[in-house]
Amino acid sequence: MRKIAVINQKGGSGKTTTVVNLGTYLAQKGKRVLLVDLDPQSHTTIHLGFEPPNIKNSVYDILIKKMPVADVIVNTSYKNLFLLPSKIELASAEIELVNEIGREVILRDMLKKHRQTFDYIMIDCPPSVGLLTLNALTTSEEIFIPIQAEFFALEGLTKLLQTIDIIRDRLNANLKITGIIITMFDARKNICKDVVSKVNTHFKKKVFKTKIRENVKLAEAPGFGKPINDFAPASHGSEDYKRLAAEVIRQEAKK
Repeated sequence: MRKIAVINQKGGSGKTTTVVNLGTYLAQKGKRVLLVDLDPQSHTTIHLGFEPPNIKNSVYDILIKKMPVADVIVNTSYKNLFLLPSKIELASAEIELVNEIGREVILRDMLKKHRQTFDYIMIDCPPSVGLLTLNALTTSEEIFIPIQAEFFALEGLTKLLQTIDIIRDRLNANLKITGIIITMFDARKNICKDVVSKVNTHFKKKVFKTKIRENVKLAEAPGFGKPINDFAPASHGSEDYKRLAAEVIRQEAKK
Protein backbone atom coordinates (compact mmCIF):
# COMPACT_ATOMS: atom_id res chain seq x y z
CA MET A 1 0.00 0.00 0.00
CA ARG A 2 1.34 3.40 -1.04
CA LYS A 3 0.41 6.28 1.26
CA ILE A 4 0.88 9.61 -0.48
CA ALA A 5 0.35 13.16 0.80
CA VAL A 6 -0.28 15.68 -1.98
CA ILE A 7 0.89 18.99 -0.63
CA ASN A 8 1.78 22.55 -1.58
CA GLN A 9 1.35 25.59 0.65
CA LYS A 10 0.71 27.74 -2.40
CA GLY A 11 -2.91 27.87 -3.51
CA GLY A 12 -3.82 27.17 -7.13
CA SER A 13 -1.07 24.61 -7.65
CA GLY A 14 -3.45 21.87 -8.77
CA LYS A 15 -3.36 19.90 -5.53
CA THR A 16 -7.02 18.84 -5.38
CA THR A 17 -7.23 18.46 -9.16
CA THR A 18 -4.31 16.03 -8.96
CA VAL A 19 -5.71 14.04 -6.02
CA VAL A 20 -9.09 13.52 -7.69
CA ASN A 21 -7.99 12.91 -11.28
CA LEU A 22 -4.87 10.88 -10.56
CA GLY A 23 -6.82 8.85 -7.99
CA THR A 24 -9.63 8.21 -10.46
CA TYR A 25 -7.30 7.01 -13.17
CA LEU A 26 -5.43 4.74 -10.74
CA ALA A 27 -8.80 3.25 -9.77
CA GLN A 28 -9.69 2.83 -13.44
CA LYS A 29 -6.47 0.83 -13.85
CA GLY A 30 -7.71 -1.63 -11.22
CA LYS A 31 -6.05 -0.14 -8.14
CA ARG A 32 -8.10 0.23 -4.95
CA VAL A 33 -7.76 3.89 -4.01
CA LEU A 34 -8.80 5.79 -0.89
CA LEU A 35 -8.83 9.58 -1.13
CA VAL A 36 -8.64 11.47 2.16
CA ASP A 37 -9.93 15.06 2.13
CA LEU A 38 -8.04 16.83 4.92
CA ASP A 39 -8.83 20.31 3.64
CA PRO A 40 -11.69 22.12 5.46
CA GLN A 41 -12.63 23.69 2.11
CA SER A 42 -13.77 20.18 1.09
CA HIS A 43 -12.71 20.61 -2.53
CA THR A 44 -11.94 16.91 -3.09
CA THR A 45 -15.31 15.99 -1.61
CA ILE A 46 -17.13 18.52 -3.83
CA HIS A 47 -15.12 17.54 -6.91
CA LEU A 48 -16.45 13.99 -6.56
CA GLY A 49 -20.06 15.16 -6.54
CA PHE A 50 -20.80 15.23 -2.81
CA GLU A 51 -22.39 18.14 -0.96
CA PRO A 52 -20.55 18.55 2.38
CA PRO A 53 -23.63 19.78 4.34
CA ASN A 54 -25.42 16.55 3.41
CA ILE A 55 -22.59 14.26 4.52
CA LYS A 56 -23.30 12.46 7.79
CA ASN A 57 -19.74 11.68 8.94
CA SER A 58 -16.41 13.19 7.92
CA VAL A 59 -12.68 13.14 8.69
CA TYR A 60 -13.51 15.47 11.58
CA ASP A 61 -15.31 12.59 13.31
CA ILE A 62 -12.23 10.38 12.95
CA LEU A 63 -9.85 12.97 14.38
CA ILE A 64 -12.03 14.41 17.15
CA LYS A 65 -14.54 11.70 18.05
CA LYS A 66 -12.26 8.74 17.18
CA MET A 67 -15.02 7.34 14.99
CA PRO A 68 -13.92 4.14 13.17
CA VAL A 69 -12.72 4.77 9.62
CA ALA A 70 -15.23 2.19 8.34
CA ASP A 71 -18.09 4.42 9.53
CA VAL A 72 -16.79 7.41 7.57
CA ILE A 73 -15.63 5.95 4.23
CA VAL A 74 -18.08 6.52 1.40
CA ASN A 75 -18.26 4.82 -1.98
CA THR A 76 -17.90 7.17 -4.91
CA SER A 77 -19.60 6.77 -8.29
CA TYR A 78 -16.43 5.14 -9.60
CA LYS A 79 -15.29 1.55 -9.19
CA ASN A 80 -12.35 1.03 -6.80
CA LEU A 81 -12.46 4.68 -5.66
CA PHE A 82 -13.37 5.50 -2.04
CA LEU A 83 -13.42 8.73 -0.05
CA LEU A 84 -12.99 9.98 3.50
CA PRO A 85 -14.95 13.22 3.04
CA SER A 86 -14.49 16.64 4.61
CA LYS A 87 -16.91 19.20 6.05
CA ILE A 88 -16.41 22.80 7.16
CA GLU A 89 -16.32 21.68 10.82
CA LEU A 90 -12.84 20.31 10.08
CA ALA A 91 -11.65 23.93 10.29
CA SER A 92 -12.03 23.82 14.07
CA ALA A 93 -10.18 20.51 14.45
CA GLU A 94 -6.76 22.14 14.87
CA ILE A 95 -7.95 24.12 17.90
CA GLU A 96 -9.76 21.13 19.41
CA LEU A 97 -6.67 18.93 19.02
CA VAL A 98 -4.22 21.32 20.69
CA ASN A 99 -4.30 19.58 24.08
CA GLU A 100 -4.71 16.06 22.69
CA ILE A 101 -1.89 13.61 23.43
CA GLY A 102 -0.47 12.20 20.20
CA ARG A 103 -2.42 14.75 18.18
CA GLU A 104 0.01 14.54 15.21
CA VAL A 105 -0.58 10.81 14.60
CA ILE A 106 -4.33 10.33 15.15
CA LEU A 107 -5.12 9.74 11.47
CA ARG A 108 -2.23 7.29 11.12
CA ASP A 109 -3.37 5.27 14.12
CA MET A 110 -7.04 5.25 13.11
CA LEU A 111 -6.19 4.05 9.59
CA LYS A 112 -4.02 1.28 11.06
CA LYS A 113 -7.09 -0.07 12.85
CA HIS A 114 -9.02 -0.24 9.58
CA ARG A 115 -8.92 -3.74 8.12
CA GLN A 116 -9.88 -2.92 4.55
CA THR A 117 -6.80 -2.66 2.37
CA PHE A 118 -6.04 -0.26 -0.44
CA ASP A 119 -3.33 -0.05 -3.07
CA TYR A 120 -3.18 3.72 -2.64
CA ILE A 121 -4.14 6.20 0.04
CA MET A 122 -3.89 9.75 -1.30
CA ILE A 123 -4.33 12.68 1.07
CA ASP A 124 -5.37 16.15 -0.06
CA CYS A 125 -3.62 18.46 2.43
CA PRO A 126 -4.77 21.96 3.39
CA PRO A 127 -2.61 24.85 2.06
CA SER A 128 -0.97 25.42 5.45
CA VAL A 129 1.30 23.50 7.79
CA GLY A 130 -0.85 22.91 10.87
CA LEU A 131 -2.03 19.83 12.75
CA LEU A 132 -4.10 18.58 9.81
CA THR A 133 -1.07 18.62 7.53
CA LEU A 134 1.07 17.05 10.26
CA ASN A 135 -1.44 14.19 10.45
CA ALA A 136 -1.14 13.74 6.69
CA LEU A 137 2.66 13.69 6.85
CA THR A 138 2.83 11.21 9.72
CA THR A 139 0.34 8.93 7.96
CA SER A 140 2.13 9.00 4.60
CA GLU A 141 5.39 7.54 3.39
CA GLU A 142 5.47 9.51 0.16
CA ILE A 143 4.92 13.12 -0.86
CA PHE A 144 3.81 14.42 -4.25
CA ILE A 145 4.23 18.17 -4.77
CA PRO A 146 2.27 19.76 -7.63
CA ILE A 147 4.03 22.90 -8.87
CA GLN A 148 2.29 25.38 -11.12
CA ALA A 149 4.40 26.48 -14.10
CA GLU A 150 4.22 30.21 -13.37
CA PHE A 151 6.34 33.04 -11.95
CA PHE A 152 5.63 32.55 -8.23
CA ALA A 153 5.65 28.75 -8.41
CA LEU A 154 8.77 28.25 -6.29
CA GLU A 155 7.78 30.85 -3.70
CA GLY A 156 7.40 29.21 -0.30
CA LEU A 157 8.77 25.90 -1.52
CA THR A 158 11.93 26.24 0.58
CA LYS A 159 9.84 26.55 3.73
CA LEU A 160 7.80 23.48 2.75
CA LEU A 161 10.96 21.44 2.20
CA GLN A 162 12.29 22.54 5.60
CA THR A 163 9.04 21.43 7.24
CA ILE A 164 9.24 18.05 5.52
CA ASP A 165 12.81 17.61 6.82
CA ILE A 166 11.67 18.38 10.37
CA ILE A 167 8.80 15.88 10.14
CA ARG A 168 11.19 13.25 8.81
CA ASP A 169 13.67 13.85 11.65
CA ARG A 170 11.15 13.98 14.50
CA LEU A 171 7.99 12.09 13.57
CA ASN A 172 8.26 9.97 10.42
CA ALA A 173 11.66 8.69 9.30
CA ASN A 174 10.10 6.90 6.30
CA LEU A 175 8.76 10.09 4.72
CA LYS A 176 10.24 11.04 1.34
CA ILE A 177 9.42 13.15 -1.70
CA THR A 178 8.79 10.75 -4.58
CA GLY A 179 7.04 12.91 -7.15
CA ILE A 180 7.04 16.48 -8.44
CA ILE A 181 4.16 17.25 -10.79
CA ILE A 182 4.31 20.24 -13.14
CA THR A 183 0.79 21.65 -13.57
CA MET A 184 -0.81 24.34 -15.76
CA PHE A 185 1.98 23.92 -18.30
CA ASP A 186 1.99 25.74 -21.64
CA ALA A 187 4.92 24.88 -23.92
CA ARG A 188 4.48 28.21 -25.77
CA LYS A 189 5.35 30.26 -22.67
CA ASN A 190 8.98 30.91 -21.79
CA ILE A 191 8.12 31.26 -18.09
CA CYS A 192 6.77 27.70 -18.09
CA LYS A 193 9.97 26.38 -19.65
CA ASP A 194 12.02 28.36 -17.13
CA VAL A 195 10.10 26.94 -14.16
CA VAL A 196 10.44 23.40 -15.52
CA SER A 197 14.19 23.90 -15.93
CA LYS A 198 14.59 25.14 -12.35
CA VAL A 199 12.43 22.34 -10.93
CA ASN A 200 14.39 19.70 -12.87
CA THR A 201 17.68 21.18 -11.65
CA HIS A 202 16.58 21.05 -8.01
CA PHE A 203 14.57 17.80 -7.88
CA LYS A 204 16.18 15.87 -10.77
CA LYS A 205 14.71 12.37 -11.18
CA LYS A 206 11.83 13.06 -8.79
CA VAL A 207 10.07 15.16 -11.45
CA PHE A 208 7.44 13.23 -13.41
CA LYS A 209 7.93 13.33 -17.18
CA THR A 210 4.20 13.94 -17.62
CA LYS A 211 3.26 17.61 -17.41
CA ILE A 212 -0.34 18.63 -16.79
CA ARG A 213 -1.16 21.13 -19.51
CA GLU A 214 -3.35 24.19 -19.05
CA ASN A 215 -6.84 22.98 -19.83
CA VAL A 216 -10.18 24.72 -19.35
CA LYS A 217 -11.97 21.37 -18.93
CA LEU A 218 -9.91 20.65 -15.80
CA ALA A 219 -11.15 23.93 -14.33
CA GLU A 220 -14.76 23.22 -15.26
CA ALA A 221 -14.96 19.60 -14.04
CA PRO A 222 -15.26 20.33 -10.26
CA GLY A 223 -18.34 22.47 -10.89
CA PHE A 224 -20.06 19.41 -12.32
CA GLY A 225 -18.87 17.12 -9.51
CA LYS A 226 -16.96 14.87 -11.87
CA PRO A 227 -13.32 13.88 -12.43
CA ILE A 228 -11.91 14.72 -15.84
CA ASN A 229 -12.12 11.18 -17.26
CA ASP A 230 -15.89 11.32 -16.79
CA PHE A 231 -16.46 15.01 -17.58
CA ALA A 232 -14.25 15.38 -20.67
CA PRO A 233 -12.48 12.10 -21.51
CA ALA A 234 -11.13 13.44 -24.83
CA SER A 235 -9.52 16.55 -23.30
CA HIS A 236 -5.83 17.28 -22.80
CA GLY A 237 -6.42 17.18 -19.04
CA SER A 238 -7.80 13.66 -19.23
CA GLU A 239 -4.95 12.53 -21.46
CA ASP A 240 -2.32 14.00 -19.14
CA TYR A 241 -3.68 12.49 -15.91
CA LYS A 242 -4.06 9.12 -17.61
CA ARG A 243 -0.38 9.27 -18.55
CA LEU A 244 0.57 10.43 -15.07
CA ALA A 245 -1.29 7.47 -13.50
CA ALA A 246 0.65 5.07 -15.72
CA GLU A 247 3.90 6.77 -14.68
CA VAL A 248 2.98 6.52 -10.98
CA ILE A 249 2.29 2.80 -11.39
CA ARG A 250 5.64 2.33 -13.15
CA GLN A 251 7.36 3.76 -10.05
CA GLU A 252 6.48 0.53 -8.28
CA ALA A 253 8.64 -1.53 -10.61
CA LYS A 254 11.66 0.54 -9.55
CA LYS A 255 11.20 -0.16 -5.84
